[in-house]
Amino acid sequence: MLVSENPKIKRALISCSDKLGLVDFAAGLQACGVQILSTGGTRRHLLDHGLECIDVSAYTGFPEMMDGRVKTLHPKVFGGILGRRDNVSDLRSMQEEDISVIDLVVVNLYPFEATVARPDVTPEEAIEQIDIGGPSLIRAAAKNHQWTAVATSPEQYSSILSAVQEDGCTSLALRRKLASEAFSITCSYDQAISNYFQAQTTTEDLPSKLTLTLERKNQLRYGENPHQKAGVYRLAKSTEAGVVNARHLHGKELSYNNILDLDSALGIARSFAQPAVSVIKHNNPCGAATNEDLATAARNALDGDPVSAFGSVLGFNRTIDSATAEVLCEPGRFIEAIIAPDFEAGAVGVLTTKPKWRDNVRLMQVGQLQNQKKTPVAVRFVAGGALIQESDSLPSFHSQWETVTDVPVDEDLWEDIDFAWEMVRHVKSNAIVLARDTSLVGVGAGQMSRVDSVEISIRKAGERCEGSVLASDAFFPFPDSIQAAADAGVVAIIQPGGSRRDNEVIDACNDFGIPMVFTGARHFKH
Repeated sequence: MLVSENPKIKRALISCSDKLGLVDFAAGLQACGVQILSTGGTRRHLLDHGLECIDVSAYTGFPEMMDGRVKTLHPKVFGGILGRRDNVSDLRSMQEEDISVIDLVVVNLYPFEATVARPDVTPEEAIEQIDIGGPSLIRAAAKNHQWTAVATSPEQYSSILSAVQEDGCTSLALRRKLASEAFSITCSYDQAISNYFQAQTTTEDLPSKLTLTLERKNQLRYGENPHQKAGVYRLAKSTEAGVVNARHLHGKELSYNNILDLDSALGIARSFAQPAVSVIKHNNPCGAATNEDLATAARNALDGDPVSAFGSVLGFNRTIDSATAEVLCEPGRFIEAIIAPDFEAGAVGVLTTKPKWRDNVRLMQVGQLQNQKKTPVAVRFVAGGALIQESDSLPSFHSQWETVTDVPVDEDLWEDIDFAWEMVRHVKSNAIVLARDTSLVGVGAGQMSRVDSVEISIRKAGERCEGSVLASDAFFPFPDSIQAAADAGVVAIIQPGGSRRDNEVIDACNDFGIPMVFTGARHFKH
């Protein structure tokens, strides 16, 4: 039997929840002589725009029922989609049962994810947004892509219509591509439903199975190094305010390392309620500050480690105004990228015209920083699997803190102690930070020995160490670091506690007249 490998598209089934671009697409198909079958709301939408279409119920001889739950689930529909054009038995069955060939299926699914994202959604509303016929139609067409084309997104309409207008048919390569995208759609949809029900029913701390659906947003020039291929992917349907969903206002394209640093910079800034600025270099903070005046916070953050801040990435939790932009453009500064909720027009003007690096600086606008409703899950891949954990977003419970020294904490120091404890969670272990006037003045990060981290943070702080407070992400195993901190002028220490030698460390603090606070919680960041 001689059958064209690219059959002409003569009949299309259209049933869409998202009507974007549908009228123009259907009109274009109809102008090419394509007959249209349609259902319910989609058919009414097309008729309202003057397009002729056959009701699926009229074609099947079976009425739509149960409030639309049953309308396309019929052998005359699925036989027309799944029938193989080069199979004698299939063709005979179609002829005997009066089944017409359906060459194109245009379907997108009920908005389940958008529905369950609403805070007031009820279980009944969620269940009604579980599409049954749609995924079945999509999978049937994708399975039979040797003969049947499937469109699942308005973004695909132009390529399909162009092919039909030019050749009357689609190519096998296009149908195969559409089928691949269709299976990804149904997989993601089913996973969203599964995730919803797991969240509603599980009693476990973590799900027994976790499937992540990621869609590529951009192909990057390379990864951490030029010999590594890389891309940035977005969680399907994600709208979270962050670097992946940010609007790129100005500057060169982002690199792999830029994205990592911008994510860290924003993560630090958004953890503070008051205006905050963070300065990131090689994915560690080299400066950070809070202040009611954003420009002052920016200057203090950049002055935390001016040498390291050269070529850094900055994160803000407030809209950047012109005064703050002027601080960023002061002589001697060089900034790679800036991420913030928004930029005033005047600030954009300053940043893109004044400094020498004006043409290259990346400006990323993320919009309003919402409060996290749930603790996000952090995933790290290891050979053969992955590690899953809740992100370290545990709030500080002051009621559980304990001043363990005989020396009390001066009331004027609590603001710096709070700031230092919040900052230390963002620094790679072993982590030590020094803070003064709610500004980061010294950081010791990623060292194999805690005493090395203490010494590095003291060296970085220099004269500013005098009168600073010290935070450690985990307990001090020996009192040697207390000696070094006291010699440098540290006036208070906050740490988790929990060492077998806690008493020795406490005694050392008492000897030097330094108050020490135990939090009972640690902040390792490997």
